[in-house]
Amino acid sequence: MNSTLPDLLNLRTVQVTRYVTPLREGGSLPALAEADDSFLYVLKFRGAGQGVKALIAELIGGEIARTLGFRVPELVFAELDEAFGRTEADEEIQDLLKFSTGLNLALHYLSGSITYDPAVTRPDPKLASQIVWLDGFLTNIDRTARNTNMLMWHKELWLIDHGASLYFHHSWDNWEEQASRPFAGIKDHVLLKWATELEQVNAEFNKLLTPEKIGQIVATIPDDWLLTDAFPGTPDETRDVYRRFLEIRLSSSLNFVNAAEDARKASF
Repeated sequence: MNSTLPDLLNLRTVQVTRYVTPLREGGSLPALAEADDSFLYVLKFRGAGQGVKALIAELIGGEIARTLGFRVPELVFAELDEAFGRTEADEEIQDLLKFSTGLNLALHYLSGSITYDPAVTRPDPKLASQIVWLDGFLTNIDRTARNTNMLMWHKELWLIDHGASLYFHHSWDNWEEQASRPFAGIKDHVLLKWATELEQVNAEFNKLLTPEKIGQIVATIPDDWLLTDAFPGTPDETRDVYRRFLEIRLSSSLNFVNAAEDARKASF
């Protein structure tokens, strides 16, 4: 990581010691893994799917959610040794491990948690509005009825899996324009129906999520993840794009808030 950047989040780094099991089918193949601190983690691989961009979205999205007061599993950097996958019998998983050597990202495993179901636990309007605001801000397309990406753990709601957020970084064209656009995907949000306090939440979150905090979170993106042709410049230049994108999005938050309100009124 770039040691010249101030006020990093100081996420812990663990060494992966045991691959336990893949968690679901699909291109990303996250896994349950054990680390050298004896804890279990949901491991997100740099060699899967969208690669390090998904890890960056997970890091930024998770830590912004934590800043705003949501319950989010601890995020850690996870080192994967080059020799780790050599004994893996499954060729697909072996390739995934081989291409993920180095620094990955992992979330603390919430043992015993269950998938959040709004039909079973009706969300409070304030909490629903807060989550809808977060996902509108992050342009998170992956919090739908089909896949809520929320867990109930010890009777409390936890947010997981922000890797599909910040989709602007899959095409760097017109990123400044994209930063101020409404979020069309909000119409499919699983909690939109109950998000009746967006205006109040917008005012509160604009006070909590300061440019300084955004800068601190973005500064934590490791250089190692940014040293590829998939990014527009040097690591510092790329981090600056992320920071400016988020600052513009925050300053124009009424655009996505009003779009969410319109979508809720039109659908419900």
